Amino acid sequence: MQRGIKFHSRVVLLAGLLLVGCTGKASFSGSGEKAGTGIQPIRTEVPERAAGQTHVLGLTAPKLDTVRVGFIGLGMRGPGAVERFTHIPGVKIVALCDKHADRVERSQKILEKAGLPAAASYGGSEEAWKELCQRDDIDLVYIVTDWQHHAGMMLYAMEQGKHVACEVPAAMTLEEIWEVVDTAERTRKHCMMLENCVYDFFELTTLNMARQGLFGEILHVEGGYLHNLEDFWDYYEGDWRMRYNKTHRGDVYPTHGFGPACQLLDIHRGDRLDYLVSMDTKPVNIPEYLIEKRGMEADSAYDFRNGEHTMTMVRTEKEKTILIRHDVSSPRPYSRCYEVTGTKGFARKYPREGYAFRSDSPLDAAAVPDHENLSGHGFVSEETKRALTDTYKHPIHKELEEQARQVGGHGGMDFIMDYRLVYCLRNGLPLDMDVYDLAEWCCLVPLSEISLDNGSAPVAIPDFTRGHWNDVRGYRHAFVE
Repeated sequence: MQRGIKFHSRVVLLAGLLLVGCTGKASFSGSGEKAGTGIQPIRTEVPERAAGQTHVLGLTAPKLDTVRVGFIGLGMRGPGAVERFTHIPGVKIVALCDKHADRVERSQKILEKAGLPAAASYGGSEEAWKELCQRDDIDLVYIVTDWQHHAGMMLYAMEQGKHVACEVPAAMTLEEIWEVVDTAERTRKHCMMLENCVYDFFELTTLNMARQGLFGEILHVEGGYLHNLEDFWDYYEGDWRMRYNKTHRGDVYPTHGFGPACQLLDIHRGDRLDYLVSMDTKPVNIPEYLIEKRGMEADSAYDFRNGEHTMTMVRTEKEKTILIRHDVSSPRPYSRCYEVTGTKGFARKYPREGYAFRSDSPLDAAAVPDHENLSGHGFVSEETKRALTDTYKHPIHKELEEQARQVGGHGGMDFIMDYRLVYCLRNGLPLDMDVYDLAEWCCLVPLSEISLDNGSAPVAIPDFTRGHWNDVRGYRHAFVE
């Protein structure tokens, strides 16, 4: 196995990496100077913003009466996106692209079934997507391809004057992330990652509860992606997902858990990510799968970089913490590990949804504490939970829940995500997620690998806003304003 230290470009190992005081206790000094001596983080280069270029926090663009969209990638996820857009008002599906012509034709049938005119078809080559981006009658390019093509397609589309929305993760390397940020700032085009989980019903309701102060000060959040992909590996064209895990180490798919966590902690809206530390286990199940199901030699199968289970701890500037986990090969129930711990309350989604509050909370007060009764430290009753979720249901769910559940897409959250994207473009509003969200949520991919390859060393997380992380105070979806 090749799981040791390897060279990473744009990484600077600070002099005096280990600065341990005479007490023998090592403390960590993050991206800023902190009291006491400690371990300095590995830092990565933060390129200077180009002269005359400014940030795009709160970016707005001229209203679009009709959002003209082109789709790139019509394999596993693309056709569902096309179908969802047929239910959204103010949309014109202009073009469809996939290198396989039969996939384009199948998506054309979705338009036909919806009573819509056929879209322009692009395919037959690896470069056909560029022709779609070059059209002057497209406002939004919607990218649903494999991970390693995401950044290049976003960059080209923005250079052609298009807004872009891209599946997760939208960028896999620090070089890609910085280039996407710089291009979005220079072109002043919206660049949003299609992170659907922030629109799921429990997450969005809990976010609204947090904004209303029900959890007090939120100090710790957890998230992750635990999903056994054994039944799915053969469906990734060219085996791209398996190949990526075989050659890369770290949390290669962090955004489903990390996105909701960052929203709860107001990341780049009053707080910022400071540093991370990652650990992983050795790989076992995927190498065994390669041996048993694909007949691979053991030496080759176990020449596998990514661990079975990866854990990444993140600390913020304001001394909050986040735990993110990744495991796609263990035989365990699906979970995104969603947990919220505040000074006054707690929320958890898996294995069952629930809320808990301090005993002096009027929501679930206990008359007499009983240290023998451990159930007394449990979730609020189902009746109280229903009352809470009804009271604090997010405004977008009040408007769209019934239609979202009918249209579908992971239970409706995909439809809400697409509807919100179109709504904001049509009304000239900032998008719910900006390019800095994209950068922050994706940066765990390369930074966790750096930490692991350097013995779980702490790694400083760049400020992708380059000094403007405290300009906006508090996370709010535009539709709440």
